[in-house]
Formats: sequence, structure tokens, C-alpha cells
Amino acid sequence: MKKILVIAGTRPEVIKLAPVYLEAVDRFGTDAVEWINTGQHTALADLALQAFGVSPGRVLESMAPGGSLGVLTRNLVSELDGLFTQSPPEAVVVQGDTTTAFAGALVAFYHRIPSIHVEAGLRSFDCANPFPEEANRRMISSLATIHCAPTPRAAENLRREGVSEAQILITGNTVVDAVHHVRDKLLHLCRPVDEHKRRILVTMHRREAWGDEMEKMCIALRTLADSRSQVEIHFPVHLNPRVREPVHRLLGHHPRIHLLDPLDYLSLQKVLSQSYLVLTDSGGIQEEAPSYGVPVLVLRRLTERPEAVEQGSAQVTGTDPDIVVSAAQRLIDDHAAYRSMVKNVNPFGDGYAAARIVQRMAEFLSQQPAKTERASHVAA
Repeated sequence: MKKILVIAGTRPEVIKLAPVYLEAVDRFGTDAVEWINTGQHTALADLALQAFGVSPGRVLESMAPGGSLGVLTRNLVSELDGLFTQSPPEAVVVQGDTTTAFAGALVAFYHRIPSIHVEAGLRSFDCANPFPEEANRRMISSLATIHCAPTPRAAENLRREGVSEAQILITGNTVVDAVHHVRDKLLHLCRPVDEHKRRILVTMHRREAWGDEMEKMCIALRTLADSRSQVEIHFPVHLNPRVREPVHRLLGHHPRIHLLDPLDYLSLQKVLSQSYLVLTDSGGIQEEAPSYGVPVLVLRRLTERPEAVEQGSAQVTGTDPDIVVSAAQRLIDDHAAYRSMVKNVNPFGDGYAAARIVQRMAEFLSQQPAKTERASHVAA
């Protein structure tokens, strides 16, 4: 079997690529598939890997403390270029919209190696929001060979940009596969939740929330907790100092706001499954929460995942403190409004996305010439 490299560097990539990696190993064998950790967010990525029993074949050194996006991109391109030169794979798998994914697709293109883009076609139609993710995923779409669109809307976005129908596969989102992978384990971890409490899970980490926006949201969370005595806020705080400093300074002493260190994937799913409501700017949690019937308030001006909003299980509130607090209070106080957002179907997938991706991967690779054939053709 031909060599496939699965490239990831951040926690969301690990969660969404682990099902693909495990399915590919099951289909092609351990020797045919290798997991590459680029080192973009090593600590958080390692926490996520543990939940799936995945060990990286190689760990690259790409992240410089305090480095800019330009430095990170330069390091990733250099590391991956050396790797592909030394041991060219037959295909590269990248996910989403990170700098790791962009660098992986770019270097694969330079080496004329086919790339498979998981979670292709998401669009906010604003390159500044989210930054730099929207630009990254648009550039990856210009480079990828196979585009695994999670939803029909994502596939339509790709068609409008001129991607050939033959290159597009609607798969569902692999994050739903990941939820299914750990769901049985949650039964042994979860304890009954006090039905009179309203546990709210909060996550915020995006660049556009740094600075004043983060401080305003912290004030909003404090206001919400003060206004409703049944509210318990659980906030796993990102390791980035630009997130941790204002969050701990403004919320660290509130008796019903629990600031947590980053959680491993299984622990986060446990908290999510037992939550009454989620406030987040995370894309992955927007996709995971419907699997547990937990409503979501999206702390962003817009979302590239409108399917949950259209279904009614999510609401985009932005980061205006008054709007966020009002929306959360309404769902706490108005049972009918809350029940209207609790859905039994996840609009992002059915848990079989990885199987569809690996099947297309197998079909594609079976039609490709071997490396020796390609090399002799180029030499000629």
C-alpha cells in the first residue's frame, strides 16, 4: 500500500483527523499510514491524541515561542519540505483552516503530491473573520486534489469557486465520528447533574477576541453569573497568555465561575454532555454540541457553520455583552425557548464521514501511478 501522511498540529485537527487516521490504518495497515505532528500546539494536541490512542510517527519543531504567523508558516514549510524531500508520500491529508493545514497543502503542491482536504468548503466570506482561518481555507481549496465537504452547503461553496464536481465529496463532519468514538466511555464518567443547576460551558480563544473583546466577554460572564444564582460557569482557559491573563484577572475569584486548565478530549466531552448551554467561539464545539442536544450561543459576529443556526440549535450573538447576557438569561428563564433549541439530529454528520473519506482515498490512490513510474516519467 502507498504511504499516506496525516498532518496535524492543533487540538481541533487531532480530533477531526483521528477518525480518518484510524479508519485508514484499519483499511490499509499501520505501515501505510503515518501521523505527523507539526508541533504547532504540541501540549493541546497531545491531550487530544490520548483519547484516540494515536501516537505520532514524527513530531516536527515548528513553533517558536512568541513567533508570528509568518515565522510559524516559514518553519512549517521548511520542516515539511525536508520531510517530503527525504521520504515522499503518495498522498497528504490535511484538515480545516489552520496554518499547519495550509503549509501541508502548499508543500504537497510544490512536490506534486495529491492532497486531501478534510472539512473543505467552509466560508465566512470575510478574510478578516476568522483571521487567518478564512484565508487559509480559501488558499487550501486552490491547492487540494480531493475536497471532503462536510455538508451540502460547503460543497456548493466549492462549486461556486470553480472546483470540479469530480473533486468534491460530501462526507459529513468527522467531528461527529469523534463524538461517537468516545460516547460509550462517557457513560462510565458522567455523574448525575443537579437538575436545579444551570451549567454553562464557555470557551473562547480566537484572535479576533483578544484584547478588549475578551475583557468585555469576561464582564458579561460575571454579570450573567451574578444575575442568576443557579448558573455555574465552567471555562477551560486556553494556554495563550492573551487569553489567560484577562480571564483569570476578571473571573478568577467568582465562586460560581470555575476556570479550568485545558481539558483532554474525553473530559471536555463529559463537561459538554452535562451542560445546559454552551457559549463559544469554537468551530468544533458548534459541531459537537448538537450531538448532545445542548444549545449554543456563538460568540462571533458570523459563523461559517450556519447549519446549526438554520436548524435552530445555535444562535449567533456576537460579543456585545448586553446581547450575550440577554440571550443566555432568556434560555435560562424561558423553558419553551430553551426546548425549541434542543434538537435530536446533528446537522453536521452521521458518524460515518471517515469511512467515506477513506473509501474515496482508496479509489483515488488505486488509479495513481507508483512513485517509480512518476519519477521515470518526470525524468523523461
